Amino acid sequence: MPMTQSFSELSLSPKIARAVAEMGYESMTPIQAQAIPVVLEGKDVMGAAQTGTGKTAAFSLPLLQRLLKHENPSTSPARHPVRALVLLPTRELADQVAQQVKLYAKYTDLRSAVVFGGMDMKPQTLELKKGVEVLVATPGRLLDHIEAKNCVLNQVEYVVLDEADRMLDIGFLPDLQRILSHLPKTRTTLLFSATFSPEIKRLAGSYLQNPVTIEVARSNATASTVEQHFYRVEDDDKRLALKQILTERGVKQAFVFVNSKLGCARLARSLEREGLVTTALHGDKSQDERLKALEAFKSGSVDLLVCTDVAARGLDIKDVPAVFNFDIPFNAEDYVHRIGRTGRAGASGLAVSFVGGRDAKMIADLEKLIAKKIEIEPFELAAERRAPSGRFNDGQRAWRDPSTAQFAPSRAPRAAKAHADPLFDKPYEPSVSNGTPTWEATPAPSARNGLSPNIKPRKKVAALFKVAEPTQVASGETEGA
Repeated sequence: MPMTQSFSELSLSPKIARAVAEMGYESMTPIQAQAIPVVLEGKDVMGAAQTGTGKTAAFSLPLLQRLLKHENPSTSPARHPVRALVLLPTRELADQVAQQVKLYAKYTDLRSAVVFGGMDMKPQTLELKKGVEVLVATPGRLLDHIEAKNCVLNQVEYVVLDEADRMLDIGFLPDLQRILSHLPKTRTTLLFSATFSPEIKRLAGSYLQNPVTIEVARSNATASTVEQHFYRVEDDDKRLALKQILTERGVKQAFVFVNSKLGCARLARSLEREGLVTTALHGDKSQDERLKALEAFKSGSVDLLVCTDVAARGLDIKDVPAVFNFDIPFNAEDYVHRIGRTGRAGASGLAVSFVGGRDAKMIADLEKLIAKKIEIEPFELAAERRAPSGRFNDGQRAWRDPSTAQFAPSRAPRAAKAHADPLFDKPYEPSVSNGTPTWEATPAPSARNGLSPNIKPRKKVAALFKVAEPTQVASGETEGA
C-alpha cells in the first residue's frame, strides 16, 4: 500500500478535514502515514513510535471518521452510547488526548468526555449520563464509574490502549483485564506504545486479532534531533550546574526531572528562592494543582517545570528547548520518554543528564537499552559559583548568603546606653561599719542535758490522757500478772 504524506490526500469527511486544516496539520508523521489508512480499514493495530511523533492523531482521526455513521443531533442519551474507548495511564495524558479529540470533532455531532481520578465524580457522572460516543479515561476511575453503573460499554466498537507499556509498568494490567471483560468480543483494538517489550507483545496476543504491526523506529530509540549530554556532577553541585547550563546556553524553558516527589518539591522551592520562575509537578499534588502547573508552563509564565515521571509520557508541549535529568531514572525506558519532551515533531532539542557516583548501574541499564556506549563528560563549575551553598547565622540573628558574606561583624557594635540611675555605673564600695556581724552577735544556745545545742527540743503536744511513768506501767503489769 503506498504511503500518503499529506492530510489532504486522506479520504476524511469535510467536517474532520476542516478541523485538521484549522489546527495547521499538513504533512503526516511516519506513524500517522502508516496507521491512519490501516485503522480506516477497520483492522487491529499494534503501533510503536518514538514519543512525540503524533500517535494521538494516528488513532483519533480514523476513529472519528468511522464513527460518523453514528452521529446524530438527538438530545437523548440513548442515541449517544459509548462507541470508542481510549485508555491512558496518567491524568495529564488523558486530559491532553481528550482536548485533542474535541478539537478534531468540533464540527461533528459526536460527543466526547474524559474521566480520571483526583477529581469529583459528580460532574463526570452528569456528563456520562448525557451520552458520549468517545470516552477517554484512566483505568482506575473508569472502573469506579462502571461499578457505579454510570456508563455502559456493551456497544463499544473501538478500544485504544495508548502508552500501554506505562500502564503495565504501574500495575494497571488487572484493571485493564477487568475493563476489557465488559466490552463486546467483536471490536477493533488499537495498541500504541513508545516501546515494545515482551509484556506488551503478550498483551497484544491476548486481546488483538491478527494485528498489523507498525514500527516506524527501532524499539527504544531516542530521537536523532535531540542533542544528548551526560555530565559527571556530584549531588551537591547539581543545582549549580543546572543554573550554569541554563545561563551559558540561554535556555528559557525546560523540564527538570527528578526521581522522588520529595526531591521534586525541595528542588522547586530551592530554584524559586534563587530567582527562577519554577513550578513543581508530582503525584502528591491535587489534580487541580497539576493542571494549573501544566497550563502555566504551556503559557510561558513558568520557566522551569520540576517534575517526576508523571510528566514523562506523552505530554505535548511545543517548542520546549531542553530537558534536564537531575536524577538518572531508575527505569531505563523512562529516559527515552523524558527526553522525548523536547525535539518534538522534528524540532531540535537539548537533553542534559547529571551522573553522580551512585548511578553506575542505571547508566549500564541505559546503555543496554539504547545499544550505545554512553560517554560521560566532566563538568567544570565556574570558579565564582563554587561558593558554599545554603545560609549561615552570622551571630547577629541574621541569616546571610555565604557567597557575599564577609566573616566579620555585619554591623558596628551598639553604643552604650546612658542610664538614668547615677549609682548604676558607680564602682562597688563596701559599707564602713565597726559593729559585730549579726551572726556573731546572736548568742549561741546553751547545751541542755548534755545534748548538742543544734538539736531542737521536742514540741509539747496536748494529750487527752496522761502517759503513765515507766515505773508505774511496769508495776501494774506485775500486779496484773
